[in-house]
Amino acid sequence: MNDAGREQLRQPDPSAQSKLGTFLGVYTPTILTILGVIMYLRFGWLVGELGLVKVLVIVILAKLITMVTTLAFSAVATNTKLGAGGAYFIISRSLGWELGGAIGIPLYLSQTLSVTLYAYGLAESLRIVWPSLPLLPVALVIVAAVGAMALAGAERALRAQVPMLGLVALSLTALALGVFLQENPRVLTLNTLDGTLPFWAGFAIFFPAVTGVMAGLGLSGDLKNPTRSLPLGSLLAVATGLVIYLVVPVLLALGASPDALREEPLVWARIAPLGPFLILPGLWAAIFSSAVGSILAAPRTLQALAQDGIAPSCLRKKDTSRRALLPGFFVSIAIATGGVFIGNLNAVAAVVTMFFLTVYGTTNLVAAFEALSGDPSWRPSIRIPWLIFLAGGAGCLLCMLLIDPLVGVLAFIAEFILWQLLSRRSREERWGDARRGLYENLIRWALIRLARRPLTARNWRPHVLVFVDDPMRELDLVRYGVWFSQGRGVVTVCRLVVGQLETHGRDLSAKRTEMQALLDAEKLVVFAETDIVDHLVDGIVSVTQANGMAGLSSNTLLLGWPSDRTLQTEFLRAARKLEQLEKSIVLGRIRPRHQFAREQRTIHVWWGGLQHNSELMLLLAYLLQNNPEWRGSNVKVLSIASSQVAKEQTDRHLARVLSSIRMEVEIEVLVKPRESSVAAFIGHQSEHAAVVFLGLASPKAGEEEGYAERIDTLAGKLPVVFFVRNASVFVGDLLETPEGEFAPEDTGTGE
Repeated sequence: MNDAGREQLRQPDPSAQSKLGTFLGVYTPTILTILGVIMYLRFGWLVGELGLVKVLVIVILAKLITMVTTLAFSAVATNTKLGAGGAYFIISRSLGWELGGAIGIPLYLSQTLSVTLYAYGLAESLRIVWPSLPLLPVALVIVAAVGAMALAGAERALRAQVPMLGLVALSLTALALGVFLQENPRVLTLNTLDGTLPFWAGFAIFFPAVTGVMAGLGLSGDLKNPTRSLPLGSLLAVATGLVIYLVVPVLLALGASPDALREEPLVWARIAPLGPFLILPGLWAAIFSSAVGSILAAPRTLQALAQDGIAPSCLRKKDTSRRALLPGFFVSIAIATGGVFIGNLNAVAAVVTMFFLTVYGTTNLVAAFEALSGDPSWRPSIRIPWLIFLAGGAGCLLCMLLIDPLVGVLAFIAEFILWQLLSRRSREERWGDARRGLYENLIRWALIRLARRPLTARNWRPHVLVFVDDPMRELDLVRYGVWFSQGRGVVTVCRLVVGQLETHGRDLSAKRTEMQALLDAEKLVVFAETDIVDHLVDGIVSVTQANGMAGLSSNTLLLGWPSDRTLQTEFLRAARKLEQLEKSIVLGRIRPRHQFAREQRTIHVWWGGLQHNSELMLLLAYLLQNNPEWRGSNVKVLSIASSQVAKEQTDRHLARVLSSIRMEVEIEVLVKPRESSVAAFIGHQSEHAAVVFLGLASPKAGEEEGYAERIDTLAGKLPVVFFVRNASVFVGDLLETPEGEFAPEDTGTGE
């Protein structure tokens, strides 16, 4: 991406004024989907069958699973810019479009058929008032009404949900008033009743009531600020639903006898004042709004599938305007209408629930996978241990088995078949019986697929190649190489022997083994390498080009800054050649002083701003800070201004740039006194810093000696200083996570 493209990304979206905010775009559809028909028609029956204690346990267990799922997609939402498609976008951009499609197609069908299910549910609830009402025609009318509301646009449809939310709140208030105003107050008993309903059967009946947590996520492409709105709105909705679901069973247990709870489907109308007049509007509003939420999300999921070449290309549009969504909208309405003619939708309802659970489980696995991957680009604002996400995924699988094992297995089989059809990969089963054969095949499998995967800024991680003359004497340099990789990249320590192969060749293997043993004894996870070269500079360039295989090669070179001027100029000449190979160079001058002191240490990054060295310096500082040995240290970004006006401008610029990179850094812009040199000023400000990062320019041929002298002057008496030249292929993108895009013409067979 060029500078103009990056600047365009930083500019506010010109259409943001017409997009949705947190309350309207996330909180309202999510809470209305959560507070649905089960709360009104099944909660009282569950309390009557199981007793209050068991119902409260069921609520807490179900809410734990959905809360973890909400945290999972919230973590992803705070780490990257979300596109249209909601859950499908998250899954496809993390686990590949093939698996995303295998989950996304059932997700879309589930969203569409949910409209049918809600239409039937609303029609059945209308029979409470009009018993002779025909179900099928009424369900068709409801689907048409839902479609008409959605056709008016997402913002208008969601604004129409606000009064529906008021009706739900009114019905809850009426229930509470009915309990507290009753003439003969009941005594709350916590004893478990001896009903005929098993605990897990009750859990299976209740769980669909909490599966609306992704209602706002389906509108991700229509939000002004999805990174902020999705976590905030979804978590607030889930928390609100938890409070309501813990209070309602208590009110029902206080308001009616167990027999009445079991025998009267709409026991709320018996408890609340004015009965059906306050309860039924809330019930109808909850069901209708859930249908509206589904029909708003379905076309957007279908459009995202089309953009990735999974759905028909005629549905592929680049924006989320009403006109762009019309084809997918009419397809969704047609499917929902066709579902009405199925008649008995109990089996379809079970399958829909299973598909939603697989989406929730996969979303949890995405968050766990991202946390485990160790990519430097994984810097979410919401940080949860990966084990919790893994437990959430396992909880979704357990729910599927508890609700209906057969239907759950059928859902898995359907998604597996879709994955196979989309991926169209030939599977090679050439495993040996011995463990070594298994390991080698696994390595081969991984390397082949790694070579076929494009490298992006999102996946960039430092693979460090450290050049040393004497491994024992330069152990500190090697340690910094390991710290810069932070267990995420491959570190290779290479010792170059200048000479003839005929002279040193026989000792090469022994020297490599000796060096590896030394590094292993220091508990440094690195690969040792020894090479014989004719000339130092040419040798560094040649070894760098040859290092790596199958797309996994060193991208960052670390060299110790020597004291000999001739050798310094040689290194700078090598650095200029390596820059042409898009290899970043880090020159380290290390004079350890309290290297492992326990007090809090500071890492200084001097921000120049003229080139992109600062982004690699900041990323290396972030990786260094996250090592256990550097726990508790902080990163400070410093910059020099020539005047107070320049200081204020630089302050604003750094605040704007650094606010979006999801890293905790301290910023300080300093005005240098006229009488002070840059070297003296930096030396004074950073004399107590544990590590200092400075940018490295690329001197022209013949100017290396003068530039080497300048480096020595800048390093001064600083204990540990690194000069960084960012020559990565992703210059300008290392601290950003650009939104993934799918090339329409890329419709090959995958890996």
